Amino acid sequence: MQGPEAVIEFWFVEHDYEDWFGGKPEFDDKLAARFSGLHGEVARGEAWTWRETPEGRLAELIVLDQFSRQLHRGSPDAFAQDKMALVLAQEAVAAGADDAVAREWAQFFYMPYMHAESLVIQNEGVRLFELHGVDALLQFMTDHRDTIARFGRFPFRNRALGRQSTDAELAYMKEQGERAF
Repeated sequence: MQGPEAVIEFWFVEHDYEDWFGGKPEFDDKLAARFSGLHGEVARGEAWTWRETPEGRLAELIVLDQFSRQLHRGSPDAFAQDKMALVLAQEAVAAGADDAVAREWAQFFYMPYMHAESLVIQNEGVRLFELHGVDALLQFMTDHRDTIARFGRFPFRNRALGRQSTDAELAYMKEQGERAF
C-alpha cells in the first residue's frame, strides 16, 4: 500500500484548486492511474495506521471524500464513502488535526461536512469554515447548507443515486445549470 505521503504530494504539490474542483477527465484519469488500487484499500479501512498523524488523517479523508468523487463521477460510488469520511473528519477535528496542518490543507478536513445530506452537519460545516476555512470555499459551504435546508438532500445526486426528483428540485437544477453536489 502506498503511504499517505503519496496522497499529500499528489494533491497539494503536484495539483491545485483547478484540478481538485475542475471536473476535468484528464485529472480524473491521472488520479485513477495512480490511486484506484489505494482507494479500494482505504475504503476497506486498511489505512487505519495513517491516523497516527494529522497528515495521515488528512490523506485518508482526501482519498475517501475527494478521490471517490473523481474516480466514480456520476455514479452512486462517488458518494459511497461519505459517511465513513464524515465520521473520520469529526474525529480528526475533535483531535485538533485540522489545526496541526497548513491552513490551506485544513479545508479538506471540512469537506465531508459540506458533502453531508444533514442540516445539523451542514451547520457545523459552516461554523468550521467560518472559523478555520479558506474564505473562497465558505460561500460553497453556505450554498451547500442552503440546498440541504431547502430540499433535505442534494438534488444533483438524484440521478446517480436513483432518486426521483421533485418538481421543485428539477426547477432548481435547471436554474443552477451544470453542478454536482
